[in-house]
Amino acid sequence: MSVPFFNLLLAVWFFLAAQQARCLDWTATPFNPPSFPLAVRTPYLSAWLPQGKGIPLNGGWPQFWNGQIVGWAGFIKVDGQAYSYLGDPGVQAPFQKAVQKSSHFTSTQSVFVLSAGPVDVTVTFLSPVEPDDLVKQSFPFSYMAISCYSADGGSHSVQVYSDISGEWVAGNTTLTVNWNTTIQDALTHTVALQDQTEFVEDNDRILQGSAFYSTLNQASGLTYQTGSDVDVRATFINQGKLNNTQDTNFRAIQDNWPVFAYAHDLGTVTSASTNPVVIAVGHVRDPVVHYIVENGELQNRSALFFNQFTQPQDAITSFLQDYNDALSRAQKLDSKVEADASAISSDYAGIVALSIRQALASVEITISKKSDGSFNASDILIFMKEISSDGNTNTVDVIYPSWPALLYLNPLMGKYLLEPLFLYQTTGQYPNKFSVHDIGAHYPIANGHNDGKDEVMPVEESGNMLIMALSYARETGDNSQLQRYQNLLDQWTQFLIEDSLIPTNQISTDDFAGPLPNQTNLAIKGIIGIKAMSEVASILGDSAKSSNYSSIASSFVSQWQDLAASSDGNHLTLAYGNTSSWGLSYNLYADKLLNLNLFPNSVYTMQTQWYKIVANNFGVPLDTRHTYTKSGGVTSDWEVWTASFMTDSSTRDLLISSVHKFASGGTSSQPLTDFYETIDGAPQGFRARPVVGGHLALLALNVTTTATGTDPGSIGSNDPTTKDNSNGGAFAGVPFLSMICLISANLLFL
Repeated sequence: MSVPFFNLLLAVWFFLAAQQARCLDWTATPFNPPSFPLAVRTPYLSAWLPQGKGIPLNGGWPQFWNGQIVGWAGFIKVDGQAYSYLGDPGVQAPFQKAVQKSSHFTSTQSVFVLSAGPVDVTVTFLSPVEPDDLVKQSFPFSYMAISCYSADGGSHSVQVYSDISGEWVAGNTTLTVNWNTTIQDALTHTVALQDQTEFVEDNDRILQGSAFYSTLNQASGLTYQTGSDVDVRATFINQGKLNNTQDTNFRAIQDNWPVFAYAHDLGTVTSASTNPVVIAVGHVRDPVVHYIVENGELQNRSALFFNQFTQPQDAITSFLQDYNDALSRAQKLDSKVEADASAISSDYAGIVALSIRQALASVEITISKKSDGSFNASDILIFMKEISSDGNTNTVDVIYPSWPALLYLNPLMGKYLLEPLFLYQTTGQYPNKFSVHDIGAHYPIANGHNDGKDEVMPVEESGNMLIMALSYARETGDNSQLQRYQNLLDQWTQFLIEDSLIPTNQISTDDFAGPLPNQTNLAIKGIIGIKAMSEVASILGDSAKSSNYSSIASSFVSQWQDLAASSDGNHLTLAYGNTSSWGLSYNLYADKLLNLNLFPNSVYTMQTQWYKIVANNFGVPLDTRHTYTKSGGVTSDWEVWTASFMTDSSTRDLLISSVHKFASGGTSSQPLTDFYETIDGAPQGFRARPVVGGHLALLALNVTTTATGTDPGSIGSNDPTTKDNSNGGAFAGVPFLSMICLISANLLFL
C-alpha cells in the first residue's frame, strides 16, 4: 500500500471518528449498542441501560427487558462533593452528575468510566457466563464492582453509595413489598412481594421470589439503610455515610419509594486504583418450574444451585467471595470469544460479544427432588423462556436458532435443554406424530400439550429436533440421547418423508408471516432432517435403515432442485412455482453444520450471487413478502446463519456488516432485537430473545469441523485458524478490509 493512500485512509478514519464523537460524548468500544446488559442472567434478572443514540450510565434508569424501570442509583462523594454515577435519581440534596468518559462491553461485562471531579470511577457490571460449571451458571446473581483512582495525581477522600428499589420484584408499582436486612458474612437486603403466586407472571414479571442486594461485611467503612428514596440518598449526600437503620413500614413500591442502600468509605484515594467495592444483585425463587411428567402429574423443580446451598443467603455469600476468580474466568472467556470471532471479522466480534449474555439469560438450570425430599443430582433439565414473543416454555424453534451458542460454549447445555422435550413426548401424552412445538404455553409452567393443540409447525420442529440431536452427538461423542429416543426420532423422520419434499400449507419458524404451501426453505429443513436420521441410524449400527433414509434424502434433493429454482435459474424461490419470489435460504446452514454435503455447491453459489443483488441498507430481507429481516432469530432473517455458508468472503461480510450496522447504528434503544427493517434499521418488536445465540453460527461451524468429540464440559474447544477458508476466511483481519468495515459501519453517523 502506498504511503499517500495510507495517509488518505488515516484522514478518512479520523474524519469518521470525529463524526461519531459528535453523536457521543464518550468513547464507546467496540460500539455503542442499542442497550447495555447490566445484570442479565435469567428471565427475571434482566436489567439493561437503553441507548439509542447514546445515554450515559447516569443519564437514565436501568430497565427490565420489557422497558419497565428497575430502580438502581449510585452516588460518589469526592472531598465532600457528591456526584451521581448510576441512574437518574431525584433528590433535594445538592449533587452534580459525573461525566461519562468511556463505555465498553465484552461477552460477560459492561464497563463504564466516569469522571467525578478529580477522581475517575470505573463501574463494571459482570454477568458471569459459566459454561464449565453448571452450578455457577444456575446462580441468579450478577455483580456490580466500583473502583476509583485519582485522575489528577492528588489524594482525595472518597465514599461510594448505591441502592435498588422495590421495582426489582414487580413492574406493577402499586403492589406491596416486604423487606429485611441481614448481617452475616454478607450484608444483605432482601425484598419480596407481600402476596405471591407461584409460577404466575404479570407483564412478564414473576409474582414469586425475592430480590437480593448484597455486599461482603468486611470493610469498617460499610454502612447501610432502608427507607424512602429521597431520604436515604440525601443522607448519603449530606453525611457521606448511612445510618445503619431499617424502615419497617412495609408499603407499595411507589409509596415513598422504599430503597435498599449501601455506602462504602474508601478513605483516601490516590493515583493507584482502589480495590473494587463489589455488590451482588439477584432474584431468587423456589421452585422455579412446574414440569409435566408421566400421567399428567406436575413436578416442582428447583434451581440447580440449591443442591449445594440450602439458603439463598449462603449462595449469594459464596458468589460474592468468588468475585476475583469469577472475573478471571470471565476475562478468559472474553479473550477466547474475541480471538475466535475476530478471526472472521472485527464487525463479527462485536456482534458476538453483545449476544452471549442475552442468549443464556432466558434459561434456568433445574434439578428435581426425590421422594425423601433430597435433590436428585442425576436429574438436570434446562428450561428456556421464549422472551418477548409468545412466552412459551422450551419452544423448539427458539432453541434451534439459539443452538450455535450452546454448541460453542458447552453442548451439554443443549442436551439438557432438549431433554424435557424428549422426556415429555416419550410419555405418550402428546398425540401428534410430529414434534411438539413447546412444552408449555407460558413460562415457567411446562405442562405440555396433551390435547395436541400447540402451535403446529410439523416439518419445522421435527427437522429441528433431528438436527440438534445429531449435532450434539457429533460434537461430544455422547450417543445416549440418540439411543434412548431413537423410536421418537424415527417417528418424526417418517413424518418428514410424507410432508417435507412438498410441504403442505403450514407455518414455519417465521410464523408471523403466516402459513404458506410448498415452502422452498422449509423443504430444505425437512430433507436435512431425513438425512440426519440416516446418520443417527448409522451411529446406532442400523446400516439398512441408514442407507434407506440416505437414498430418500438424496432423491428428494434431486426433485427439490427442479421445484425450487426460479425460471431463469438465478435464485431459489420462496415457494415452488412462484418464480419471482425469493427468500433467505438459512436452512442450508444445517447441511454445513452436520457436514452432510447433501445440497450441491451450485445452490450455495447461486444464492451467494443473488444476495449481493437484493441486499438493502441493513441487510437482505427475509423474503419477498416484506422488507423486514432478522439477524439470527426464530421468525425472520437469520442473516448471520446465511452468512456462514456464503461462497465468497465479500457476501459473507456484507451480511455480517449489515447486522453490525443495525446494532451500532442507534436506531434502537431496546435489548438487542433479532427483528428489524432492512430499509432503515427500525426494530420491529422482538427484544432480548435468546435467539441471538444464532449470531455464533460461524463459531459453531468451527467447533463442529475442528473439535468433534471434545469433552462436553469444555468451552467450545476450537481454533478458527484451522478452519477451511474456502469461503474467504483467509482474508479475515486484513487491516485494509478492517478499515473498509469501519468506514461502512460509521457512514450512518454522517
